Amino acid sequence: MTHFFNLNKSKLLAFALLSLTVANKVKAQEKISLEKAVQYALDRNLQIKQSQFTEALANEDYKQAKFNLLPTLNGSAQGSYNFGRSPNLTTYSYTNQTFYYVNGQAQASVILFQGRQLHNQILQNKLILDADKNATAKVKNDLVLNVVTTYLSVLNNQDLVTASKQQIDIAKLTLDRTDKSFKVGNSTLADMSQAKAQLSTAELNYTTAQNQLELSILTLKQYMEMTPATEIEIDRPDVSKITDLKTIYDANDVINTALKINPDVVLAESQERTYEQQIKIARGAYYPTLSAYGSFGSNYSSVSQNVIGGQTITQQIGVVGGTNQPVFTSVTQPIIASHYPFSSQFGNNYNGSVGLNLQIPIFGRFQSRTNVRKAKLSYENAKLTTQLAKNTLTKTISQAVFDVQAAEKKYQSALQTYQANKDAYNVVQQRYNVGLVNSLDYNTSLTNLNKSQFDMISARYEMIFRAKVIDYYLGNPITL
Repeated sequence: MTHFFNLNKSKLLAFALLSLTVANKVKAQEKISLEKAVQYALDRNLQIKQSQFTEALANEDYKQAKFNLLPTLNGSAQGSYNFGRSPNLTTYSYTNQTFYYVNGQAQASVILFQGRQLHNQILQNKLILDADKNATAKVKNDLVLNVVTTYLSVLNNQDLVTASKQQIDIAKLTLDRTDKSFKVGNSTLADMSQAKAQLSTAELNYTTAQNQLELSILTLKQYMEMTPATEIEIDRPDVSKITDLKTIYDANDVINTALKINPDVVLAESQERTYEQQIKIARGAYYPTLSAYGSFGSNYSSVSQNVIGGQTITQQIGVVGGTNQPVFTSVTQPIIASHYPFSSQFGNNYNGSVGLNLQIPIFGRFQSRTNVRKAKLSYENAKLTTQLAKNTLTKTISQAVFDVQAAEKKYQSALQTYQANKDAYNVVQQRYNVGLVNSLDYNTSLTNLNKSQFDMISARYEMIFRAKVIDYYLGNPITL
């Protein structure tokens, strides 16, 4: 009895652990809607983060361009230990003794005129910042379109997997029915072979659809920056109820709207304005540069003497010839303080200057002219890039408008084909069950039904995708 209790206890423990593992796995599966997939991609995408770093760097350059209008202020200090015959810069004389010397200076300058280069540089850096913002927007928009495309691919492949499972179930029923009929002599060995081949084809279709589904889910995880092992559950909207898709558009209306908001065109236009501004900056080098400056400083020397006054003394300056009578005169001698403090020296030795500096470019080996010409060439190339972006967008939208109309027609045709094959299969199945149709005709009808179902599913998602592409070019939010 004890052994039986321990055995049941072990089974209960194992069952509890298994239940807990399954529960954790189910709980770990995050349900991903299209909106959540897009948001995850935008929040985690590394290219967006890189583009945002570039944008932040451009913003710092823009700020610095404005700061360049401010004056510059620099300070310097020098201390030295001198020996031998050295100049004493406080007395402007040479001395042959050891002394300490300290010098401090500060300089300030501001550019008054430089051919408006500073102002034009501010404008250009602002345009560069705008271009980088547009580049970030382009990366985001392209990523959103890729996520939507992949999400629709996942939904399409899920429907194909479901349809493949249904085909397997039908093929198994057909094989079972054929096997029973073969055993009573109502079917031939060829009928059995065809039924088995039909089942193998259905299983192959299922394997193919399952592989495509797993691949599309992996791609979606990569866009969301998830590891392949992450368990997710796709939130499936009922696409069969999407009946308000607009498929009729005027290409010119779509083009006119897209040219104003499309990230590729907006980015090209902003870069074009940047190169246009560069021409003005290059031309500024032809003009003189006028700046104002000012400086002040002081110094200290350990051998400097502080004269605090003077005293008059009489001293002999010579003798009278012939009589040798001495000649005297009165001279003033300085009174030197016993100590000359550092602070007093710096205050007494203060000096400063202010002035204007004018630099006139006369000949610079044609460097300014070359820079202007290169700036003009870059601008012309940018204009071509902008026009190329517009032309490419015009062609793409024209094709997209045609594609969405063709996709709608294709879906309607595929839907009608599927309904017709479904009705035909139901009739053939009924006749096959009573022996009025051979297995070849039955399998042919089943194959046509399966193919038309796959075509109908693919055509439906293609129509949805083509319609969402037009929404993308119109700047409309992409939702399901």
